[in-house]
Amino acid sequence: MIKFFKRFGKDEDGAVTVDWVVLTAAVIALGGVAYTGISRGTNSLSGAVGDSLDNATVAMPYNN
Repeated sequence: MIKFFKRFGKDEDGAVTVDWVVLTAAVIALGGVAYTGISRGTNSLSGAVGDSLDNATVAMPYNN
């Protein structure tokens, strides 16, 4: 039983798994933050473009 606990204490497989889980969660969180920022920017831009197009006038060429 003592050998088991000594081996368990030296085993690093679980620690590596925890590291990967934490890193993966961080990457996903950063991706979510980036998506939110980009989404807000594109929604604002598309709204401004839509407003500009709604208020635009088109000059018709002179017809004979």
